[in-house]
Amino acid sequence: MINITQVSYFTFAGYFDTGRVTYLCFIVIIALYIFIIVANVLLIVVICMNRSLHEPMYMFLCSLFVNELYGSTGLFPFLLIQILSDVHTVSAPLCFLQIFCGHSYASIEFSNLAFMSYDRYLAICCPLQYHTRMTIRKIATFIALTWLYPFLAVSVLLSLSAPLQLCGNIIYKVYCHNYSIVKLACFDTTVNNIYGIVLTSTLILLVILILFSYLRILKVCFSGSKLTRQKAISTCTPHLASLINFSCGAVFETIQNRFDMGHIPNMLRIFLSLYWLTCQPLLNPVLYGLNLTKIRVSCKNVIGKMHLSTVCLKQTFNM
Repeated sequence: MINITQVSYFTFAGYFDTGRVTYLCFIVIIALYIFIIVANVLLIVVICMNRSLHEPMYMFLCSLFVNELYGSTGLFPFLLIQILSDVHTVSAPLCFLQIFCGHSYASIEFSNLAFMSYDRYLAICCPLQYHTRMTIRKIATFIALTWLYPFLAVSVLLSLSAPLQLCGNIIYKVYCHNYSIVKLACFDTTVNNIYGIVLTSTLILLVILILFSYLRILKVCFSGSKLTRQKAISTCTPHLASLINFSCGAVFETIQNRFDMGHIPNMLRIFLSLYWLTCQPLLNPVLYGLNLTKIRVSCKNVIGKMHLSTVCLKQTFNM
């Protein structure tokens, strides 16, 4: 028996020797991380600087982009270090910190998408009541709940996992995951499993509420004018695509954790394992930046001003 206080580090069994392509993998991952940082920071700056974007939908989007930065920062630097390391280990405190980041990121993502669907439901189905029901105070409350509840819920999750007595320290993944720790426990983990089921059920309930909101929106669209349908489709399509994408990634991850996937090639298992943590930070800036006209135009204006400033600076130094 190994007590958790004696487990000072965990070893990852998910990594394998990539040989000559090691540095190629490193370059690809760091390029993806740079894209995530630049794209999400640009959209956050655009929303904060442009007064015309200080509306409920864009405030929720700003919260979403901040979460993409938070989640990707909890994963990508860790992956970059592990790819270049000969020994794939991590200290126990850092492992639990990564678990906190990964799980809270997922909960914040679903919560954000849920409030965004409610916002779209009010805007399309109850347009006359929208501004009276979506006040600044309510938006601030929603965004606070989006972040505080996941932090609290995941803190309780870790408080149940950290004291477990473990019979090993090998994690069969490429990053730390709570259920991977629970599976190493020597004794009964019923409480951990029940709490995990409760958290998962909460997220499933959020997805159901989101889908219900969009069903109501579709009903209004089909009974309304062509202009109403076009407006609803243009604003709701990115939300639905984001929800479906992230939900599929979460389902892949849950299936991998709960069932034996030894018959699936190791490379595919790693891809599916990383997909749910990397798909949203990469996809959301593209989805919202390209599909929402206001954001697209504002991005062009900001980039244009930055380019103009760069040209002016060059001319100043050349004089």
